[in-house]
Amino acid sequence: MSSFANRMAPRYVRLSGEVADQQILDHLRAAYPDAGITHCYASTEAGIVFDVVDGLAGFPAEFIARRGAVEVRLVEGSLRIKSNCTALNYLGDVPPMFEVDGFVDTSDMVELRDGRYYFVGRRGGVINIGGRKVHPEEVEAAINRHPSVRMSLVKARRNPITGAIVVAEVVVNSAAAPAEGSDALRNEILETCRTELARYKVPTTIRFVPAIEIAASGELVRRDA
Repeated sequence: MSSFANRMAPRYVRLSGEVADQQILDHLRAAYPDAGITHCYASTEAGIVFDVVDGLAGFPAEFIARRGAVEVRLVEGSLRIKSNCTALNYLGDVPPMFEVDGFVDTSDMVELRDGRYYFVGRRGGVINIGGRKVHPEEVEAAINRHPSVRMSLVKARRNPITGAIVVAEVVVNSAAAPAEGSDALRNEILETCRTELARYKVPTTIRFVPAIEIAASGELVRRDA
């Protein structure tokens, strides 16, 4: 994003806190081939949970079984953390921060594929399509893998039959021209989604937009259509 990015030659790059998808890691590797690249998973409540140094999104399944200062477990696909750095409680009259056994429910949902866990989204952000669940982040990751896409936002739109449908807003790279041949680009993106996702997860519509709103935290601002 910065014009100065190609002037740097770091020996080490660390992504902290937010989930890093494979596209981000691949771009970093291409930009800084001599740098060691690490992405860490961290929780506001419990601090740093683990580091991943193999250049791949997600984390190895054996991280779940590790014991030490930080313990990780899964409950119905949701990541739970127990750490000696966990805060005591939230401020105000709110539910307790952690469960009776000391684990914090992060609400981050993961899925096991070939011996590795991948983050698929937040539990509270699930789109319900006729009883089948869609994580917006999973669909966005598929869309963002198209070389002409800079970023995307996937959300729900009300539907009288299924309750909701999946729709997407897409910002293209400056080299792409959605006004010229936008139908062709839209079809290419949809075909990418059909290749990687179950049919009910594929967006019903894709709308090209000049920008997507980003919160002060750096996260996408999510609102249903």
